[in-house]
Amino acid sequence: MKAKLVGVVLAVFGVLVISAPLSAHHGTASFDTAKDLTLKGTVTDWTWANPHCFLKFDAMDETGTVRNWAVEVSNPTDMTKRGWARTSFKVGDAVTVNLQPVKNGAPIGRLRTVVLPDGSTLSANGPAPAAAAAPQ
Repeated sequence: MKAKLVGVVLAVFGVLVISAPLSAHHGTASFDTAKDLTLKGTVTDWTWANPHCFLKFDAMDETGTVRNWAVEVSNPTDMTKRGWARTSFKVGDAVTVNLQPVKNGAPIGRLRTVVLPDGSTLSANGPAPAAAAAPQ
């Protein structure tokens, strides 16, 4: 009986040790989670692929310089459940993107919401609340 209990404890410990790197992959350490940035820009690429989808767009920063941003969301399966599609964006679309930027100032971030040319909003964390709208 004692040997069986030790075996179960070791098995549970092994599963936890093996799964730790998986949860670390989705950490937020590189993102400035206290900063919320909203940019108006033009889509340059939409990558619908595993393990993450990426929206790339050109937007002017506070100095007047146009920068090409790359923002990530989850995988296609998760994003489909949230109303996103391979055809959600096309090159040239005017979008308003809300994101959490990386801490080092590079034009990279984690997408939170995006307002499409037709005024509808897609949310990276599920259906967008009815009150969400593009900044005026």
